[in-house]
Amino acid sequence: MDTLVYIMNFIRDKNVASITPTSSVGVKKVCSKIDFSRTDLIVEYGPGTGVFSKYLLGHMGEESRLILIERNRHFNSFLKRKINDPRVVLVQDSCENVLETLRKCKESEADYIISGIPFSFFDHDLKHRILYNTHRALKKGGKFLVYQTCFQTNNHLKNHLEKYFPVVTSKYEIANIPPMRTYVAIK
Repeated sequence: MDTLVYIMNFIRDKNVASITPTSSVGVKKVCSKIDFSRTDLIVEYGPGTGVFSKYLLGHMGEESRLILIERNRHFNSFLKRKINDPRVVLVQDSCENVLETLRKCKESEADYIISGIPFSFFDHDLKHRILYNTHRALKKGGKFLVYQTCFQTNNHLKNHLEKYFPVVTSKYEIANIPPMRTYVAIK
C-alpha cells in the first residue's frame, strides 16, 4: 500500500525523491544515531507515508514530541489518516519554514531533525535556506540526520552541510533498497 502511494505521488510531484518508502534496514540505520532516552523533540522533513515516523514513535518517550513537516498534500492526507498519536504535530509546509513551524508549535529547538528530502533536486538558494534554518532549529549538539538514495546523490551534499555544521560524516548504505547515503551533521 505505501509503495503504491509513493508511485502515485512520484508521478504527480517532481519533488518526491523515490518510488518506494525507505526499507526497515535503512530506517534503523538512520535512527541508530538517535539517543531516545535523552530526546524531547524530533522534526522530520518529508515523512511521506510515515515509515520513519512509525519507527520514531515506537522508540520515543511518552513526553517527547514529533513534528512532521510534509509539503505534499497527498502524503499529508495519508499521514492524517494513518497517525493518531498525541505526541505528533503534522504540518503541511516546506521545511525551509522550520523556524516558523517550531514557533507555531511553541518549541524553540529540536534535538534531531531527520530528512529524506531530495536536496539534489533543489536550486542553490533553496538548498541553503533549508540548511541554514535547519542549523538554527537544532539545539547545540543536535543532529541533522539526512538520507539520500544513490540516485539523488554523489556525496555532493556533504560539501553543503559542512558550510553550516562543524562535524559532518557520511556513509554509503548498500543494504537499503535502493542503496542510500546517510549523513550525520552535528551542531
